[in-house]
Amino acid sequence: MNDLPLADLDAFSAVARERSFRAAAKKRGVSASSLSEALRRLEAKLDVRLLNRTTRSVTPTEAGMRLLERLQPALGEIAGALDQVNELRDSPAGTLKLNVPSVVACEILPSIVGRFLRANPAVSLEVTAEDGFVDVLAAGFDAGIRYEERVERDMIAIPIGPRQQRYVTAASPAYLARHGVPHHPHDLLEHACIRHRFASGVGLGWEFGDGEAAITITPPAIVTANAVDLEIAAAIEGLGIIRTFEEFLAPHLTSGRLVTILDPWVTTFSGPFLYYASRRHMPAPLRAFVDFLKAEQRSRLP
Repeated sequence: MNDLPLADLDAFSAVARERSFRAAAKKRGVSASSLSEALRRLEAKLDVRLLNRTTRSVTPTEAGMRLLERLQPALGEIAGALDQVNELRDSPAGTLKLNVPSVVACEILPSIVGRFLRANPAVSLEVTAEDGFVDVLAAGFDAGIRYEERVERDMIAIPIGPRQQRYVTAASPAYLARHGVPHHPHDLLEHACIRHRFASGVGLGWEFGDGEAAITITPPAIVTANAVDLEIAAAIEGLGIIRTFEEFLAPHLTSGRLVTILDPWVTTFSGPFLYYASRRHMPAPLRAFVDFLKAEQRSRLP
């Protein structure tokens, strides 16, 4: 059994963790058929079935679960050993895998990615944008970016991007001309609103704060979506009132296609954080990214 290919064991581990050939293939940047072939070779070598496959699901067999439990620490040790060797290179190499909210992918990372990759030409970047909270390590990511209230307490967190952001409420001039201008958050209960729903199906209430009081309402929705571009387009078309990150609306506020309302009730909050697990051997691409962010922070100090 000593001639089992490490790549096939790694492929099995990826599929077993994801419970899906397609999801594992997407994260690894390979075809599902190549993972299926690796599994076929591994099962043939071991002469035991490791995964139960149906048209709807992939689940480890008892033998597969036992192998996975022993395999994951070993693969982690191998990755750590390779990262230690990587640290001895003149420049780090490898892939940095990040899980980030959509607002970070659209509005914050673009100004950072170019500078980081030019400074680290042997590093490549994989970014998955999703607004739900995930266990970044279990999902195969090196690190995540989230806002402070969503960062797990046992993680290391460092600031990334602007240190203050705002949630604003806006509508088109045409909508306000037809329906009037709300002056208090409770007025929104009489208006058509455009609400965001996360991919998980969760739709949060709208929270407002004026520095002294906080109000949460669930306004009636004429449009509900998990696509910010569609939500903004609906607001520009005059279908209703939108509330979202100021960065998303900035160009449309500048052009006058949208105008802010309820300005005394703008919500201000701290910017996002890069977070990652505390461990002795950090992957070289992640170490390079952390060092890059810290250097940028120092350069902005007076």
